[in-house]
Amino acid sequence: MGHMPDSTRIPDRPSLDGLEERWGKVWDAEGIYRFDRTADRADVFSIDTPPPTVSGALHIGHVFSYTQTDLIARYQRMRGKTVFYPIGWDDNGLPTERRVQLNYGVQCDPTLPYDPGFEPPAAPGRTPVKVSRRNFVELCHRQTEHDERAYEALWRRVGLSVDWTHLYTTIGDRARATAQRGFLNALARGEAYAVDGPTLWDVTFGTAVAQAELEDRERPGAYHRLKFGEFLVDTTRPELLPACVALVAHPGDERFQPHFGSTVRTPLFNVEVPLLAHHLADPEKGTGLVMVCTFGDLTDVTWWRELDLPTRTVIERNGRLTLQAPAGVGEDDFAPLAGLTVHQAREKVVALLRASGELDGEPRPVTHAVKFYEKGDKPLEIVGTRQWYIRNGGRSPELRAALLARGSELTWTPEHMRSRYEHWVEGLTGDWVISRQRFFGVPIPLWYRLDADARPSYDDPIVPERLPMDPSSDTPPGFEEVDRGRPGGFVGDPDVMDTWATSSLTPQIIGHWLDDPDLFGRVFPMDLRPQAHEIIRTWLFTTVLRAHTEHDVLPWKHATIAGWIMDPDRKKLSKSKDNAKDSPEELLEQFGADAVRYWSANARPGVDTAFDTNQLRVGRRLATKLLNASRFVLSFGGSPDPALVTAPVDRALLGALSTVVAEATAAFDAYDYARALERTEQFFWSFCDDYLELVKARAYGEAGPDEVASARAALAVALSTLLRLFAPFLPYVTEEVWSWWQTGSVHRAPWPTSPLPGDVLPLTVAASVLGEIRRAKSGARQSMRAPVSLLEIAGPADVLSTVRGDLVAAGNVRDWSVTDAAELSVTVTL
Repeated sequence: MGHMPDSTRIPDRPSLDGLEERWGKVWDAEGIYRFDRTADRADVFSIDTPPPTVSGALHIGHVFSYTQTDLIARYQRMRGKTVFYPIGWDDNGLPTERRVQLNYGVQCDPTLPYDPGFEPPAAPGRTPVKVSRRNFVELCHRQTEHDERAYEALWRRVGLSVDWTHLYTTIGDRARATAQRGFLNALARGEAYAVDGPTLWDVTFGTAVAQAELEDRERPGAYHRLKFGEFLVDTTRPELLPACVALVAHPGDERFQPHFGSTVRTPLFNVEVPLLAHHLADPEKGTGLVMVCTFGDLTDVTWWRELDLPTRTVIERNGRLTLQAPAGVGEDDFAPLAGLTVHQAREKVVALLRASGELDGEPRPVTHAVKFYEKGDKPLEIVGTRQWYIRNGGRSPELRAALLARGSELTWTPEHMRSRYEHWVEGLTGDWVISRQRFFGVPIPLWYRLDADARPSYDDPIVPERLPMDPSSDTPPGFEEVDRGRPGGFVGDPDVMDTWATSSLTPQIIGHWLDDPDLFGRVFPMDLRPQAHEIIRTWLFTTVLRAHTEHDVLPWKHATIAGWIMDPDRKKLSKSKDNAKDSPEELLEQFGADAVRYWSANARPGVDTAFDTNQLRVGRRLATKLLNASRFVLSFGGSPDPALVTAPVDRALLGALSTVVAEATAAFDAYDYARALERTEQFFWSFCDDYLELVKARAYGEAGPDEVASARAALAVALSTLLRLFAPFLPYVTEEVWSWWQTGSVHRAPWPTSPLPGDVLPLTVAASVLGEIRRAKSGARQSMRAPVSLLEIAGPADVLSTVRGDLVAAGNVRDWSVTDAAELSVTVTL
């Protein structure tokens, strides 16, 4: 560390402008952040970074949380760890499809043949152009490649110290092969299975939806009281009356106990249904009697399953009622509803009930929570479909218990986030539906043989020999393309996997589980999973599930959970809410990357933070001060050698700095980067305001040679230490200053150890006295260089005698007197 400053390398007028571009190129060319794959596992710190969803533009909230992970990566690298820190883009799934439909004016029709020369319309028209699945997927790739270039440019500018040679995408070959291998292994173990049954369905997107993707939204509705013979039943969904399969009441409800096991007839349709007991019926709600339909909500599914009820499906995947009457319902009775939308059917049924006299009173308005797909804009329906599931503990007490145990084995920062995981696992009501009826995703890697009537044989799927594969364009062994769809031929599984079925394998994807076992052994299980709290139930939970079932381990030792960025009204910043007005690019342009990083680093893990441009201004001021103070310190040419530091006030400075190093190290080890920054910054400002003023004259040479050497060495040691403490937070300005007087990169320099533990009292006392002198001068509206005719101090005489020379010079003191006392008091006469 003992380099002397070279004045030719120090600019006359240092500036923050241009640092990002210049140092970004150097880091890339020199491979400063490249992972050394020869390192032993014990020396590796591996990070399973979230792949951001490629959906157009990143907002400042993304920059906030990704910077926080980068602080940890940079710290661990300086602590001597070989950091494995890849990044990826999450580009498969619905957001991409939606943007391709809008941007290119196309719609996917899987029945169309591939057109190798297809080009989308130059200007999208009002009616979308229908294209084959393969053409549609090619446009999705084109869209994501365009978006990903912008993402990479932004992350590079923010200064993320990721290893760009390990870039991956969730639709890339390796991710697809990994997701398909994970699925086939789960299938072989009996953990993946397909069933026909009730499925949460989004009619807008035309796809199944998992429990983790639901959200409740308050919507207006109405209670309708229906007459089932002598019984009254309240419902908000009268249009499901033809799907009614039972009435239920609570087993302890005395009003209905004599009637359990009897049957009643439905209004309008005159279908005989049983009246049954079930503990989920609420005696306090409505009339206490509930209509069970297949399917109005998730409770209907539970009743249908547990009471072994028949299925009468009336709602199709397109959100309309069926054209044929369900089993047991007369075609003539059902005809007025056939093919109507849910809304039209509701109005029709209410009109018919009114006319038949089976509506008791008028509908009563109500606002109630309705289930939606988080990206959808129409309420979810529950329809009967064939879907693939992965066991997740929702229906297995043993697996649930094992996953809860994994959650308690994991270290959480902040600790209270563990309960979110536990609540999610304890509240699971079914297995994870992983199939999606979409196009841009990882295909379910199976084919099915067709019988003589061209019906698929689902019990004996054909498994591929090579991955990745697409059953819609690849053919199974022993078949030709002409056999597709023919009797005696084959058909591919038409579905793709939920995007989380790929993202839940990010440790396996980035660690090259399938193609590089040597690398996988050096990085897995990983050290850290950083992520946001709203995806504990999806990303964190599913990754734990997959590593538990595939490798019988936790995927990582530690999870750090980031908070959200809020707008000034304390609402979460998000593109969908349209409150993420400040683009990261504009903020980086205006304030610089170090300032944006400074703001990100000020928020503690897991704490929601309001966006505040004042913090960016403070960060830029800090970076500018670091440039100018460093230039000043280096102008003295001191050597950063603690052995040369002999003067008590200089030793006190390094003693105070030793405490800061210890506190910053402990904070970083506890993933509390905000505390590490706070202590470093506090010290830096007092170093500039007090210590530099105190020792300036001595550093310029106005003392004996040992005292001069001591001041210069203390300044150099402090600067070397401060640059390394600030390096994770302000990578550009610290690298710039480091280059003026040191070789190599500050980001490869060792994290500082305590420079010189020592008594801090001389500095504390001197800074307090100097503060009183300044206060007196500003109170008298005099220049800071104005002379002090008499300085009278009561305080520790032995300490004061050691700092007298520095105080006299710094305060321009003509005469002074000291009285020994326990408490410090200062009188300044100008």
